[in-house]
Amino acid sequence: MRDYQQEKPYVTWFLLALTLAVFVAETISGGSENVNTLITFGAKTNNLVQEGQWFRLITPMFVHIGILHILMNGFTIYYVGQILEPMVGHVRFLIIYLLSGITGNLASFAFGSSNAISAGASTSLFGMFAAFLALSVIYKENQFLSELGKSFLGLIVINLLLDLTMSGIDIWGHLGGAVGGFLIGLALGLPGIKRPQIIFRVLAIVIIAVISYFMYIKGMIVYG
Repeated sequence: MRDYQQEKPYVTWFLLALTLAVFVAETISGGSENVNTLITFGAKTNNLVQEGQWFRLITPMFVHIGILHILMNGFTIYYVGQILEPMVGHVRFLIIYLLSGITGNLASFAFGSSNAISAGASTSLFGMFAAFLALSVIYKENQFLSELGKSFLGLIVINLLLDLTMSGIDIWGHLGGAVGGFLIGLALGLPGIKRPQIIFRVLAIVIIAVISYFMYIKGMIVYG
């Protein structure tokens, strides 16, 4: 494996800066816990997605509700991003972050509460966690990646169990983000070293496309 520690996590820094900038704009515009402000800045409500505002499957990963929310997610973006991005590369990292965020929001759209406002980077964060798990599966002979995968699997399980004990948590978004991140991680692998056979990479892409389409259609039927 290349010396990934030499790489700088530029995309992580950009995503964190963008997320913080949006939060400041929310605060100035009426408050990050104000419903109208959250809707204006792109938080997801299922009825608005059903009405054709599909961009709300993307924008919620940059919108946060309250100071504790942004502090927790901002720290996690920084901490996990500076490990994952240098390993997989800038482009792969951005793909994992964005697509797992979208699959998480699609899962929330398909299975979540119709009236809830959903926002936050946690859909993408669970995708990042699951990407480590995917890498540990692909490169199971690598002890470092194997141990890293176990650690992040434990983190996913613990967080999902905590989700079950707390109100107002979008567990479907977290699950969808994790599934998306795992499949994207399988499809991409690591640059410069052995990757999964092409059939497995294509299969992972097909599966995530089919699941995403199913969740979108289900959400449109349920809330249409």
